[in-house]
Amino acid sequence: MAREKKRFIAGAVCPKCDAMDTLMLFIENDTEQVECVQCKHRFSEPKEQGGGSQRQFDQVIGVFKPD
Repeated sequence: MAREKKRFIAGAVCPKCDAMDTLMLFIENDTEQVECVQCKHRFSEPKEQGGGSQRQFDQVIGVFKPD
């Protein structure tokens, strides 16, 4: 059971205990897991449910358009 670096999710609220800023995100066995450090509630989000953006220039800082 290998764990990678844990990251806190700023502004997120635990669905079980309603505590804010207590959710940490980490990858365990190739699956993204979220765990509340206060109540230990744990869940994962299926990849097809992710809320990622599909915009064309999502990873671009700026687009230069010369006049």
